[in-house]
Amino acid sequence: MWDDARQMNALSVTLALITVLGVAFAAVVWFVRQPAFALHEVAIMSPLERTNAAHLETVIRDELAGTFFTMDLARARNALRQVPWVRDVALRRHWPHRLELTIDEYQPLARWNDNALVSTRGEVFTARADDGLPLFEGPEGTTADMLARYRAWNGDLQPLGLSIREIRMSPRGGWRLKTVGAAGPLTVELGRDEPGERLARFVAAHARTLGALDRAGTRVDTVDLRYRKGFAARIPAFREKNARPAA
Repeated sequence: MWDDARQMNALSVTLALITVLGVAFAAVVWFVRQPAFALHEVAIMSPLERTNAAHLETVIRDELAGTFFTMDLARARNALRQVPWVRDVALRRHWPHRLELTIDEYQPLARWNDNALVSTRGEVFTARADDGLPLFEGPEGTTADMLARYRAWNGDLQPLGLSIREIRMSPRGGWRLKTVGAAGPLTVELGRDEPGERLARFVAAHARTLGALDRAGTRVDTVDLRYRKGFAARIPAFREKNARPAA
């Protein structure tokens, strides 16, 4: 090859081209890292209802590094998503020194097992809320089922003037509701088997049972629907009688 002038010329051109490309790449890297392209302004384009603006500002100051060209948007997005109440964030560069953030916040529906929250989309997330939210309590992985039943059963009970404040699912799959209404709090034991059908029978019989007692001034604080026919009601002023509910 060393005696072949054509091959030597081709090799020289190739090496020269590699050198030029290397120098050009280094120049581009140097150019995009210059302070002249630093991001001087971060604008939040969406209103913040729950996200702490000071916390968000701290993350922006500590985590969003780089220039207009070099900022790692995926890394910045992941850092911002760790801020409480931030569900997601979209980042957009605006020439020459501006970064625009659009924040999508979680919308809370309920508390989850006293240490987290459930969003209106059924997502479990961690944040603080003092909104008097209802409580969901159940095994891990049951959030979607609880959310669906809460919405359905709350709708069933609303015509009775009742709203669900707690919905609990036991490890064995038994359901219990705690509701509030004009007559005060009411606990509803649904059990494991066909809870929706049991609740529907209770709703259908309410006017001539608990409704009649309410109108007579007799308060009921618990109803047990775990019976094949009918249900039991606990009146605080009376002693409970022994009965054997179905599973």
